Amino acid sequence: MKKYRPAKKRITISVGESVRILRELQELSQNQPAQLTGIPYATISAIENDRVRLGVERAKILATALKCHPSILVFPGWKLPDEAAASPVARANAIGVALTYRGCE
Repeated sequence: MKKYRPAKKRITISVGESVRILRELQELSQNQPAQLTGIPYATISAIENDRVRLGVERAKILATALKCHPSILVFPGWKLPDEAAASPVARANAIGVALTYRGCE
């Protein structure tokens, strides 16, 4: 196998920014996830602006509405050590998260 050069991390995003990015990619207003989840519009706005912590329970609810895995919202900048990323278990987990994100559970 050819050696590769890992991509450089270009930006760091916050939890709120990850929520906003996923919402905007799906062309949803802040009001639409509020209606889908029952989380008030003002709370979603505060989460996206990092004024309110997302929390595990809200992450689960929002992830369902945004059709992604909650870990994508909670840990937007997570990086595995190289040796862990190369393990078969890590690859299987990455594939599982990608499939879940695409709605292929």
